Amino acid sequence: MNKQLNSYQIAQEQIGLAVKTLGLSSTVLDILRQPVRELTVAVPVEMDDGSVKVFTGYRVQHNYALGPLKGGIRFHPGVTLDEVRALALWMTFKCAVLGLPYGGAKGGVICNPKEMSDREIQRLSREYIRAVSPILGAEKDVPAPDVYTNAQVMAWMMDEFSKYKGHNEFGVITGKPLIVGGSAGRNEATARGCSFTVREAAKAIGLDLKDATVAVQGYGNAGSIVAELLQDLGCKIVAVVDSTGGAYSSKGLNTQKLEEYKKETGSVAHYPGSRHITNAELLTMPCDILIPAALENQITEEIAPKVKAKIIGEAANGPTTPGADRILTNKGVLVLPDILANAGGVTVSYFEWVQNNMGYYWTEEEVNGKLEAMMVRAFDEVYQMYRSRKDIDMRTAAYMVAIARVSEAMRVRGWLGEAPKVEKERKISLA
Repeated sequence: MNKQLNSYQIAQEQIGLAVKTLGLSSTVLDILRQPVRELTVAVPVEMDDGSVKVFTGYRVQHNYALGPLKGGIRFHPGVTLDEVRALALWMTFKCAVLGLPYGGAKGGVICNPKEMSDREIQRLSREYIRAVSPILGAEKDVPAPDVYTNAQVMAWMMDEFSKYKGHNEFGVITGKPLIVGGSAGRNEATARGCSFTVREAAKAIGLDLKDATVAVQGYGNAGSIVAELLQDLGCKIVAVVDSTGGAYSSKGLNTQKLEEYKKETGSVAHYPGSRHITNAELLTMPCDILIPAALENQITEEIAPKVKAKIIGEAANGPTTPGADRILTNKGVLVLPDILANAGGVTVSYFEWVQNNMGYYWTEEEVNGKLEAMMVRAFDEVYQMYRSRKDIDMRTAAYMVAIARVSEAMRVRGWLGEAPKVEKERKISLA
């Protein structure tokens, strides 16, 4: 693997392996390897100093065989078109592995929100959604939050799209504040879904979660909440890192106090009673469970041989490269792939969309209960696929479950060039 890891090529490689293992046609692979539509937009934004800065934005729509497109929007200086393509592909299969009636999409804007005021971020949010609005809609393409976007950004985007349409369309965006059609439980959904899959995986391999040690890479919304949820299950959080540093304690870190410390200082580094650790040290330290909750391509072929965890729960998208996957599988590490482990967010986004469409909203207990049932079912289906074959890992098993569903939808829709199976016409008596 070269130094410049390309997430899009990685996603294509993962698809190819699953399609081959399922014995599907090359037509299926040709369709799934590339998005159905890509849009690149120039987004002019008036900055606070009166100048106008033009940002580049993307919206990639991968496959709509199973239903409307679904996928987040990220604001990040490192956004690339290939990254957005990869994320759109992953979203298709993330939705399919959970059995959601969605296809995958993704959006992004090249910017650094940390260097922008709230007013500038609001203008950027509105201008971006206006630029991509022709291809959006509650029955077409439904965005959601992603890296450096949040419920407030989604509210601005929903409001701007509603102005474009001339009426409220709450269902065009998910991950919104509760007051404008958001769903209870959405903020914790990605982390909660990850904790459910880790719990089920621990049961499957016979790992007792009481005092099981956990290391979390990336202590943002997903990472901090999954740490708290695993702590509630009895785990000991021994190490965390964020973009500025890390903290380690063999006695365990109190997640509530750690969250308060980060809010005060902006980092987990130098948390009282802890030892400073680097990102590389966290990924390779002795622990039972490793949670990568940062960005793509963190566990590489160089890192994988040193990983000591028994379970890896991918709260981030694409944190493990294909070469690293092979090494981890040979080492006996159970990797819970991103399209399964972090699908809680899109699942509750689906719940939000359903609630918007019917105008009736569930309690947080109802949302969490429905999420748990869907995550447990999805884990069981993937794990059964994994156990049924000796030549695949959990990631390939998840892709096989997902691609089988997408392929079947494409077949019955007539996308694969096969003659539809039509029953012989029968005469119907109206008597």
